[in-house]
Amino acid sequence: MNKPMGPGMARAEAPMPVTLVPKSEPAMPARLRLRKPWVIGGLLSLLVLTAVCVAWWLATAGATIHYTTAPVTRGAVTRAVTATGTVNPVLTIIVGTYVSGVIQDLSCDYNTRVKRGQICAKIDPRPYQTVVDQNQANLNAAKAQLDKDKASLVYAKLFYDRMVGLAKTNAVSKDSLDSAKNLYDQAAAQVGVDEASIAQHEAQLATAQVNLDYTNIVSPVDGTVVSRNVTMGQTVAASFQTPTLFLIATDLTKMQVDTNVSESDIGGAKEGYKALFTVDAYPKRTFEGTVTQVRQSPQTVQNVVTYDVVVSVDNTDLALKPGMTAATRVISDQRDNVLRVPSRALRYMPGGTRSSAGGKNEQTKIWALRDGKPVAIPIVVGLDDDSYAEIVKGDLKPDDRIIVSEQQDATQSTVPRPRL
Repeated sequence: MNKPMGPGMARAEAPMPVTLVPKSEPAMPARLRLRKPWVIGGLLSLLVLTAVCVAWWLATAGATIHYTTAPVTRGAVTRAVTATGTVNPVLTIIVGTYVSGVIQDLSCDYNTRVKRGQICAKIDPRPYQTVVDQNQANLNAAKAQLDKDKASLVYAKLFYDRMVGLAKTNAVSKDSLDSAKNLYDQAAAQVGVDEASIAQHEAQLATAQVNLDYTNIVSPVDGTVVSRNVTMGQTVAASFQTPTLFLIATDLTKMQVDTNVSESDIGGAKEGYKALFTVDAYPKRTFEGTVTQVRQSPQTVQNVVTYDVVVSVDNTDLALKPGMTAATRVISDQRDNVLRVPSRALRYMPGGTRSSAGGKNEQTKIWALRDGKPVAIPIVVGLDDDSYAEIVKGDLKPDDRIIVSEQQDATQSTVPRPRL
């Protein structure tokens, strides 16, 4: 029972209710929070990549491989040095002029067959003829003077003999005899001067005659005119250098190809080697020649060194023309009627096969298609000309099918499958 409290008594307070607050968890470090998205992204990328690889594997595992094959044949394997050259006559004569003047006449043109000594052109001879006539007149005057002085010599000789006879009888003085002797000696000397003058005028006349003869432009050889560089009425000047009027080829039935062979290939070109070449005018015809000269003079153009290899060829039918460009092959080695395969078959390896090429003791292999499957066949290779390779030894026979390449589904080239 509650007693009433007095005024001086303190009132007791009721106890307050207690509320429980849950304890918060410790905060996660910021570094760990930042790594979680990257880890998740990496795992997702790895899963996607694995799915793509598996899909690709399943798609290609059943792909059909198509092989490209070539037959084993018998034929020639030829190793050659290739070069480009120009067809030229064996000997070309340059016909020029020694004298200057106006072309008065032309008797030779392109393709004219000429004989030695035949006149091809004529320069106006009148200026040179005038010089010849003048020197001839001077020569005639010198000869006349000689005749005159010879007559004076005869008279001087008679006078001297007469004075000698009179001197013996003391009919004339000693001085008169000496004077007669002097006149005789002078007459004899004058005859010598006249003879020397005649020789000089004869030389001048011969020089003038040579210049006159040079007005006739003649062919020095038998041949064919391949170039004419002058026209009627043209003035030619031979003051500083001899102008070229005609080019005459001695014999167009014998031609040569001047080829430029690089220094890396010059070892495969020797005198006597067989050479084959073609020209654009006859693309289906192959001309055959022989290397007759390997010139020792190098030609350097932009630091590229080449040597002139001369190939002689018969041109009886006159099919080859001077100046034609010839694609030449100098045969350095050749094997006829041998078993051969395409050279690219030596470089083929089946898809996914690891090649150990480069081993010193490794035997060369090629792959033949037998019963629809590639079969490796060890071989011994002989001569290789980059197109065909000679098979010296191996289990091959003509018409065997050799694999040279392969494709998947006829659209994608074979790629080795990844090892997952």
